[in-house]
Amino acid sequence: MHREELPETAFVAPDGENAEAVRELSEAVLDTVLGTLTTATDRSPLPEDPTVPDATVPETGRSDEALLDGIERAMAESMNPAHPGYVGHMDTQPTLISALGDLVAAAVNNNMLSVEMSPVLSRLEIELCRELAEAFGLGPDPGGVMTSGGSLANLQALAVARNRAFDAVDSGLGGAEPVVLASAVAHTSLRKAAMLLGIGADAVHPVPTDADSRMDPDALDETVAAVRDDGREPFCVVATAGTTTTGNVDPLGNVADVADEHDLWFHVDAAYGGALVFSERHRHLLDGIERADSVTFNPQKWCYVAKTCATLLFGDRTVLEESFRIDAPYVDQEGTPNLGERSVQGTRHADVLKCWLTFGHLGRRGIERLIEESYRLTERLVAGIERRDALELASRPETNVVCFRASPGDGSDVDALNAALRDHLLRAHDVFLSLPTYRGSRWLRAVLLNPHTDETVLDRLLDGIDGFLATV
Repeated sequence: MHREELPETAFVAPDGENAEAVRELSEAVLDTVLGTLTTATDRSPLPEDPTVPDATVPETGRSDEALLDGIERAMAESMNPAHPGYVGHMDTQPTLISALGDLVAAAVNNNMLSVEMSPVLSRLEIELCRELAEAFGLGPDPGGVMTSGGSLANLQALAVARNRAFDAVDSGLGGAEPVVLASAVAHTSLRKAAMLLGIGADAVHPVPTDADSRMDPDALDETVAAVRDDGREPFCVVATAGTTTTGNVDPLGNVADVADEHDLWFHVDAAYGGALVFSERHRHLLDGIERADSVTFNPQKWCYVAKTCATLLFGDRTVLEESFRIDAPYVDQEGTPNLGERSVQGTRHADVLKCWLTFGHLGRRGIERLIEESYRLTERLVAGIERRDALELASRPETNVVCFRASPGDGSDVDALNAALRDHLLRAHDVFLSLPTYRGSRWLRAVLLNPHTDETVLDRLLDGIDGFLATV
């Protein structure tokens, strides 16, 4: 191969011929990354006016210096979740070992489509998914697959449930009118999944919730009956463990009772709250999850694994064989299952490595300690909100998500007020909150996930609110 037009470090030579140049470039990149991360407090949690690098594909390759400069600029103007004031979303700085694990996975570049293309990591994924499914108490033959995010996990869960209910793997739905039951505040990925599955986004029927955004089991029972009376066919109930806006958890055991009574697939979207399985003090919030047929759980959130890292877990992993698998004739079919035949994705990144490394590095006690610290800060913030008459909570927090707003009762435009308050906190106090729409209004949301957030950040947040409201 003629390599005259390629830079010396385009690839790592398998005989080590360019090892010195490769090491020099690698160390320069790592120095840039660490230099940016270790000065995260010098930058805003969210850039005000970021610039995008030149996307032009050059005629000849750019210099190492130009590429390093591009990396530094991109990092400096990206979302800055390492900043202690970044508490706006369910995203945080990942564990160092998971970021390094992604580097290793990219370097070996195995394809998780099949065992022969990823002989170690495919087997590791099977074992880790079984371990996680057992942690949730799923049975009798638990297991699962990893996906690139919770949306794909929910998509596959609904696909398996639909295929099982309507024997639709080969022949489709025929004239059936399938319906999914989920709470009115369930994640939007369910509607998107229904659209992609050909049953239509409106097939996800909303079930009323209580004052704390938890599904009402009595309303669920009534909704199932009403849907059937209308001639449609409910096949799946989706409960949520950790709603996106308020972090609340549906009464999983009661929802499971309704699903059992009506012979419906029971899926739990525990993308966020599933981490509570590692907390002795708070695990009770997941009581009933062991009765689920399938569970979505994203270690990329409260377990601090670098994105993307999500799992779809089953109480009986054989349903993937019976109600989802499509053979890939171009890979070996013998021995250990090929997960690419049993997942939405064929070619798959080795997300399992960074997940395994994070669990191994932190251990159960380390994860539990992070969760407990999140709750301690949550209690402190909630107490501060309740001491202020001009603030109100959207719901009683059950996790580390605190949704609240300023509502001084003076006739002001509350939505505009809270939008202005959010901007003020970011620009004047380096505290970033998100601004979701909840029950038709704008609210402020703090997700106390950041391992660097402490009491001083919360005090700065509350003082900033006080100062802002004193001027309006």
